[in-house]
Amino acid sequence: MKTLDKIPTGKIERASKLVKTGAKIGGNYAKYFGKKIINPETTKDELNEDNAADIYDGLKSLKGSALKVAQMLSMEKNLLPNAYVEKFSLSQFSVPPLSAPLVRKTFKKYLGKFPEEVFDSFEKDSINAASIGQVHKATKDGKTLAVKIQYPGVAQSISSDLAIVKPIAIRMFNLQGKDSDKYFKEVEYKLVEETDYILEVAQSKEITEACRVIPNINFPNYYTDLSSERIITMDWMSGKHLSEFTKTNFEPETGDKLGQALWDFYMYQIHALRKVHADPHPGNFLVSEDNELIAIDFGCIKEVPDAFYVPYFELADPKNISDDKIFIEKLYQLEILMPTDTQQEITFFKSIFHQLLSLFTSPFHKKDFDFGDEVFWAKIADLGEQFSSDKQIRKMNGNRGSKHFLYMNRTFFGLYNLLHDLKANIKVDNYKKYL
Repeated sequence: MKTLDKIPTGKIERASKLVKTGAKIGGNYAKYFGKKIINPETTKDELNEDNAADIYDGLKSLKGSALKVAQMLSMEKNLLPNAYVEKFSLSQFSVPPLSAPLVRKTFKKYLGKFPEEVFDSFEKDSINAASIGQVHKATKDGKTLAVKIQYPGVAQSISSDLAIVKPIAIRMFNLQGKDSDKYFKEVEYKLVEETDYILEVAQSKEITEACRVIPNINFPNYYTDLSSERIITMDWMSGKHLSEFTKTNFEPETGDKLGQALWDFYMYQIHALRKVHADPHPGNFLVSEDNELIAIDFGCIKEVPDAFYVPYFELADPKNISDDKIFIEKLYQLEILMPTDTQQEITFFKSIFHQLLSLFTSPFHKKDFDFGDEVFWAKIADLGEQFSSDKQIRKMNGNRGSKHFLYMNRTFFGLYNLLHDLKANIKVDNYKKYL
């Protein structure tokens, strides 16, 4: 794979790269409409594939926040056409890495020495490269280590990247008015945290130590003395990425075992720690040779305040969803309904969220839940199609819900999708034995 000797870090330089990408997309539309004139039966499949490829090619050389947004969108399998999901999912662990000279320069800047002065051996070529950093294999004192190095300029370009992405997101999610700023500030705040590797090491050690009580899931050890604000050193963990594993012919019992570990891991964090690993994409999990789960990245941790936690999980109780008075009360507490809403807006959003919550909380309504159940996923797809074609939704203000929904919903969407890929049948309350 081609390596990068330089990453655009200036606002103008990064913006011009996206302008060029926009020009390519314009050309793709012109080509599509030309074909449509000749053949009215032409579908948007080729257009989606061309656009997804050009957008990804533009973002992968920028890295950082712009690429991280693509990674986040790749998890929204019911939001984007499949061409975008497939292309954007490459940002999870397969983008052009930094060149060896740039790696050495970065390492020297943030750890005070070159890699070969710190480790007994250090592989100059990265093992994988993602949106914010890339990983190299190293050895020291008989231990095999993974060394994550952050791309230069990523932390400094977060605000300017989000300013570029913001108009697209506003159109895509139908956000209106200044109230939408709370969502962008939440994303910016979490991205700033993700670029603070000292914080990540501290969070990683805290959560992995607490979660070692859960069986069938393992974690690396982290080495503070070999880490800094832009470098993390941890144990090298061997295994297949979860996305690779789920494409193999694994036994149903194995899928259930891994799925139960994953479910218990997330439920324990949320209910016992009130903070959660909010980046559940396949690139952050491995499956070991003995079919145990390995969690390898804790950059994005979302704290769950009581004011949100309590009403959020009260709405997982079907009795509260079916009780009109309690349901409306919880919608106000979660900022889904607002004091300024008209009666029409109250009726409309109450109906929509009743459908949504009845479906998405259904795993909590049973003792056992089969995430491989295609009926459940067909209902999700149908609901997504229904809402995407509802013209009234486009007229309504999309600024709905507490800012905490962003990462909590991302957590559950990602978790559900991973469990679906594993076709896991899980015991819903199993995690309670570890509390």
